[in-house]
Amino acid sequence: MLHDRASGRSVAPATSDRAHPLLSRSAYSRRAPIDGFVDAAEAEPAVRFAQPREFARRPARRPLYSAAERRRRDASPWTLVQGILAPIQFVVFLVSLGLVIRYLATGDGLLAASVSIVIKTLVLYTIMITGSIWEHRVFGRYLFAPSFFWEDVVSMLVLALHTAYLGALAAGVDTRLQMILALAAYTSYAVNATQFVVKLRAARRESRAATDAAMGVSP
Repeated sequence: MLHDRASGRSVAPATSDRAHPLLSRSAYSRRAPIDGFVDAAEAEPAVRFAQPREFARRPARRPLYSAAERRRRDASPWTLVQGILAPIQFVVFLVSLGLVIRYLATGDGLLAASVSIVIKTLVLYTIMITGSIWEHRVFGRYLFAPSFFWEDVVSMLVLALHTAYLGALAAGVDTRLQMILALAAYTSYAVNATQFVVKLRAARRESRAATDAAMGVSP
């Protein structure tokens, strides 16, 4: 209690926001920001869980070969041709790569390295032509069938770099630059060969799965 000197009466102290911060209206108006999040969370969940339809399964990936394409692949003689030319090209690549590296390291064997690159390029042209025929027989188009689209894209780069080497050789460009260009062509070829090996393994898995399904064998 306080004493009022003017009136001589005792009066109770006035209640203020400062005197009772926990009970005053202003205390609630100055709440910490986290309180707003708590109220919002109580009123409505901050995170809405997606409806089941939003988690629908993605459509199954297209197989490399349809049943009809697989039959055409197995029946085409060009499949055997590709199976023979691919390892031949790889062997030529390894021999030529060794000769190119030898020349760059020692300066010896320029003629052997150059001839090997020309042979590698001619084998590449052969397998590109026969491969296009095979692709047309199996998929109905000479290039860029969906199952081998990116392999064909990289093949175009491989073809361009090998052809550029022949142009550099014919123009008499510095021999070391020729060999560096050949190494670039060989690097792209190695990438492309890896792509086809991966696809070959995938095709074999699909063939086994199709055979098992036809025989009623569960995976």
